[in-house]
Amino acid sequence: MSKIAVFPGSFDPITTGHESIIRRSLPLFDKIIVAIGVNSTKEGFFPTEKRKQWIEKIFTGVKNIEVKTYKGLTIDFCKQEKANYILRGLRTSADFEFERVIAQMNRSMNDKIETVFILSTPELSAINSTVVRDIIRNNGDASQFVPSAIRKEVK
Repeated sequence: MSKIAVFPGSFDPITTGHESIIRRSLPLFDKIIVAIGVNSTKEGFFPTEKRKQWIEKIFTGVKNIEVKTYKGLTIDFCKQEKANYILRGLRTSADFEFERVIAQMNRSMNDKIETVFILSTPELSAINSTVVRDIIRNNGDASQFVPSAIRKEVK
């Protein structure tokens, strides 16, 4: 059985923290699906298709990464993709408490899918998409917080 992980998120925009979690997780899985969740009740800051293109650009040439979009429950998307792991990054203890509840609920719905937590590196632990969006929205320079492959495009 292949070890397939889904790394779900809005990635609005993808940050250096996300990139780090994905790259550091590559040796653990046969394939990682970076899954952009589409919430029909919420409009993203950057269009979904643009976010998908950026992630594909960042991981060009990395054979075991796929980028997809999905609607609905992550656990259902995992089943559809035959993924047996959900990958999540943790920056703080508050992240852990939030993610723990979701992981336990997902496990209740499908006990064949495990959630794997990867700790962010200390230097990236303060970075999150909400703050990066606010910097961009207010014409600040967020270049140090987004992957180098897309810095010019994110401004």
